[in-house]
Amino acid sequence: MVVGLGNPGSEYRNTRHNAGFMLLDALAVSSGSGWRSEKKFFSELAECSLGSTKCLLVKPQTFMNLSGKAVAAVAGYRRVEIGRILVVVDDADLPLGTIRLRPEGGSGGHHGLDSVIAHLAEKGFPRLRLGIARPQSGVRDIANHVLGRFDDAEWKLWESVLQQAMGQVQCWAAEGIAPAMNRFNGTVKPPQSV
Repeated sequence: MVVGLGNPGSEYRNTRHNAGFMLLDALAVSSGSGWRSEKKFFSELAECSLGSTKCLLVKPQTFMNLSGKAVAAVAGYRRVEIGRILVVVDDADLPLGTIRLRPEGGSGGHHGLDSVIAHLAEKGFPRLRLGIARPQSGVRDIANHVLGRFDDAEWKLWESVLQQAMGQVQCWAAEGIAPAMNRFNGTVKPPQSV
């Protein structure tokens, strides 16, 4: 089960805070999967194959700060073990272009992760953080930044981030967390200009 965190609605589409949604949309497109709305799970779901592994993609429709309600509903119904739930989030404390997969941990102040931890009553699920950077060092209120969109130069790098992160999710599903961390964690190289 791969969960991408974000906010529903066209006004939030492709904002930095919707990094999780963007990665799941890319995975769905690459596997030819379509989304279906599941109101009882407060989510949009897509079934796909990542290599030879069957996977459920989940985009909570509860808004970011209540994401755990949807994650717990799907995981409980599907009886997914905690270590087989990968949560994908944006991270303003990582530079743009950095991806970091970890087997468990705290929320790092991310309210979506806070909600997932609270609803699962567990921190032991893998999480993939996609760096979106801060607007300036030391700025505390970053709401406008995370709800803003990438500029053209950032978007080119972001497309490379999504490609590398898709490879990492596929590796995690097929081979486990250690190979996925070893091969893919780090800084994504920006695309070469022509």
